[in-house]
Amino acid sequence: MTVSEFIFLAIGLALGVASGAALIEVIRARPPARREVRLTVSRDAIPRRRATTLADDAFVMVGPEPARGGPADRRAVDGPAPSGTPERRTNVLSPTRPGMVGVSISAGADPMLGALQAGSQHAAPTTQTAVALLDPPGTTPATGPVAPRTHSGPCADERRLADERCELATRAQAQATAAADALRRAQRAYDTHAAAAEAAAEAAHPHAVRSLKEGAQREFRAGSRAALSPEAVEAAARTWLQEINRINREAAGASLAAEREREAAASVGARLERMGIDADAARVGAEMANAACVAARTAVADCDEREQAGVETSSAAPASPPPTEPILSDMAADEALGIALQGGTAPRIFRLLRGDPEAVDAMVARLAGDDPEEGRRWKLAIAGLLDAILADAIEQAYLRFPHEHAFWGPQTQEQNRDITQALASLGYRFDGLDGWVDERLPGQRELSLAMGYAGLDPMRVRHWPDEQQTAELFAAVEVAADEYLAGAAGDLTLAEMVEMLGRRADGLVDLWNNWGRVRPLLLEER
Repeated sequence: MTVSEFIFLAIGLALGVASGAALIEVIRARPPARREVRLTVSRDAIPRRRATTLADDAFVMVGPEPARGGPADRRAVDGPAPSGTPERRTNVLSPTRPGMVGVSISAGADPMLGALQAGSQHAAPTTQTAVALLDPPGTTPATGPVAPRTHSGPCADERRLADERCELATRAQAQATAAADALRRAQRAYDTHAAAAEAAAEAAHPHAVRSLKEGAQREFRAGSRAALSPEAVEAAARTWLQEINRINREAAGASLAAEREREAAASVGARLERMGIDADAARVGAEMANAACVAARTAVADCDEREQAGVETSSAAPASPPPTEPILSDMAADEALGIALQGGTAPRIFRLLRGDPEAVDAMVARLAGDDPEEGRRWKLAIAGLLDAILADAIEQAYLRFPHEHAFWGPQTQEQNRDITQALASLGYRFDGLDGWVDERLPGQRELSLAMGYAGLDPMRVRHWPDEQQTAELFAAVEVAADEYLAGAAGDLTLAEMVEMLGRRADGLVDLWNNWGRVRPLLLEER
């Protein structure tokens, strides 16, 4: 091929490529053909569709007529239907003649309701009030009628209401405790399944499996290099294969266990939210029922106090001791113990807390009279009340510290109480006598931390107590139960006492039921 021929072919190829490109651009520049169908619809071109049933034509212009012979057929009254009109409805046979039928309406009494009312009047001639109490879960209802507790006296209604509300509060508290226990068990089960699933998933992880297989491979290589015969190499290979099979089995089992534990955790977790809501609802219901119980017992106490005040004012026996004067007037009744403490007076409750045996005997004699069994019962009740108040005061670190003590003296009473509470938070608690609970003594580090928690500088202490001095740190400390009681329950009302004692008040039910008689005696001075 010559040069001229080659040039000619190249020029032709270039022109062909340029022409093809231009043709493609022209084709692409043309607008695409629009595919559309033009439809013109005029008014009423299609008949209007009416609301009809399957028995009528939807596109006829005449509506359906009433069924022949039915209650709405008025052709017997208005005249026959026009001739030539097609019948489009099914005939309905009527047992009466066509036309309007009148129905009589009477305002008589319901015979069933009258029979029920007559039966109730014969069965219950007197009016009684019944209160329905729900049985807690796990209990069996009584098979026979249970005689209600009877009350008599001026405050019988208040006592009956208090018994009912407190019984309901007891059952509500039991239900709340059961719901909380069920929630805790479900939470522990969920945590157990979740931890097991996590451990199984970690054992079945590809990285862990690969690491185990690489270890088996290294052992095989070491065994094959140390082998002195083909049989030893074959034995090392068999050992490697058995190890690989074991790893695969354990990984598959761990994977299945992880999936199974995840499903179990998901099943328990689906119930956790609902159980939490139920536990909260039960707790709120128990708190409301407990508040209603306290209010009812307060009403009983107020009624007892009014009755006792009326008996004392109306009694004029010369042999009886004169009534004691109250500590304060009614204007400052809510601060009675506080003002008595500041004024230096000694209400009976203060003397009881300080261990005065004469105050105990006098109060038991006023409550029990000459009945020895009642005397023992009231002694136990009063002892339980005093123990609860003292335990609560010790827990709140209401103590009196000696001013001349080497460790307690440089600080104020409030600062020493803060130090005591800080030590209790660290696990070193006062036993209420003169030592430490379980003989667990703090060291210099714990004492320094407690002072820091109380907002004091430990560098101020020049001489820290040694082990013997630390063991005797509470030897001269007294429990300020009277000060604590005056600040927390200044008027000794039932609500104040129950709120102050908390769960310790649950064992003093007999005392709360007679608080109207007990409270005035506790507030009496010497």
